[in-house]
Amino acid sequence: MTANASASGGAPAVGPPPRTAAPRGVPGARRVDHLALTVPDLDRAIDFTVRVLGGELVYRLPPLAHDDDWMRTHLDVHPRAAAEIALVRLGPTTNLELFAYRSPGHRAVPPRPHDVGSVHLGLYVTDVDTAVSALRDRGPWRPYGPVRTVPEGLPQAGSRWVRVTTPWGMPLELRSVPAAPPSERHGPARRFGPCARWHNRDDGSGTADPLPGARNVDHWACTVADLDEAQRFFTEVLGAELVHRTTADLTDPGLAAALGVPQGGTLHRAALRMGPTDNVELNCFPGSPGARRHWPRNSDVGGNHLALYVDDVDAAAAYLAAQPGCTVLGAPETIPDGPLAGDRWVYVRTGIGLYVEVVRMPDGSLPYERGTAARRRAAGGERWWER
Repeated sequence: MTANASASGGAPAVGPPPRTAAPRGVPGARRVDHLALTVPDLDRAIDFTVRVLGGELVYRLPPLAHDDDWMRTHLDVHPRAAAEIALVRLGPTTNLELFAYRSPGHRAVPPRPHDVGSVHLGLYVTDVDTAVSALRDRGPWRPYGPVRTVPEGLPQAGSRWVRVTTPWGMPLELRSVPAAPPSERHGPARRFGPCARWHNRDDGSGTADPLPGARNVDHWACTVADLDEAQRFFTEVLGAELVHRTTADLTDPGLAAALGVPQGGTLHRAALRMGPTDNVELNCFPGSPGARRHWPRNSDVGGNHLALYVDDVDAAAAYLAAQPGCTVLGAPETIPDGPLAGDRWVYVRTGIGLYVEVVRMPDGSLPYERGTAARRRAAGGERWWER
């Protein structure tokens, strides 16, 4: 692919009838529960995701800290680290968990897009130019370059995209796609989206105005050291479905600038479908000069994890513990009290560097719901392979 193909994405909600594939992946997985990101300033991150992007603050938890080895055992951070945590609902499908750490020795500089472990979010919008204009009006958020269009002959031909800055140094991608991208003509896999609307509730109350034409989070993307290894982990272990793979020439200075990476080399990408409501993109920049090769810690700015909602946390943890390179951090725990009482969860450090959480919320309401009409996106009756 050319540089423009770097933002190919978002299949429309139309297409062949729903299908159910043979089960594989994490047992009892229903959907991606949340995407998590460590930011330098929690207040600024909440302001951006709510006021600028039109998200809804669901809850902000009391500070998390322990005077024993709990933080190291369960979160793989310094034992004296302390974290503030908030959850923002982004559109109809996505829970975004924001962390801000105070920790000895943590990295305060966010990873660059070509560094291993770097992540970004993409939003589906109906008109990229209009959304960029609105973003400029809501703050000093500059595009990396002009809006680009994916040319003919590529899997997402006709898609338009641009990346813009965020307060915490992570790129945000705005993307629109044609009604029937070529990637859908070559196999049964379909990317999720777009949704009919952004607001979580019928009246949109409790939420800020979204960007014009915003429909949903289009994708979560991460940079990996080895694309083949990462793709195998996502498809064979987590149960993702490959949509397409592409390669881009980064000797084009305009493309490199649009992606926020050094000129030269190549970008290899795999686009994947993750369960009923999410897309993941895996990016690899082999030979990129000066790139970091180690995944950030959870306490580092730019630290991140991907959480899956499962029926049985203990069974999911046992399955992941048996996978090569995976280490379960401690043992599954159930939160005994507070806003999320009854939530059972555990983190897993994987062989590719990514942290994966498996989580199960209790049946019925959570305590935080007593004080707000905002709701995290629940799994409901969804199943991983039902679309």
